[in-house]
Amino acid sequence: MNGYLIPANSKKGTLILNLFREIDLIILGTGIAISLFSLMFIDIGNIWLVILCLLPALVCIFLVIPIPNYHNMLCAIQSMIDFYTNRRKYVWRGWCFYENATREDTKNR
Repeated sequence: MNGYLIPANSKKGTLILNLFREIDLIILGTGIAISLFSLMFIDIGNIWLVILCLLPALVCIFLVIPIPNYHNMLCAIQSMIDFYTNRRKYVWRGWCFYENATREDTKNR
């Protein structure tokens, strides 16, 4: 052994505050800015209008919440979309599969 071990959480060291990527902060900042900007121009007495104005911030906060086994909800949703839109039939070719070999070639080996 070299005597050098990589810690299990070394990936978190590349994140901002050990939680966020740059795109996560952009999404979160944009959602909060849209909500604050829209709250400046509405009547605070109407509760449904306030909830509607807070909706962009709530959606963006939901997307960047960290969850186990994934980075955050955005990554989990992206993984689900990739799973359902990409090819789902995976062909197992075995451990000793030769790309251009025929059946007779593999019998002789």
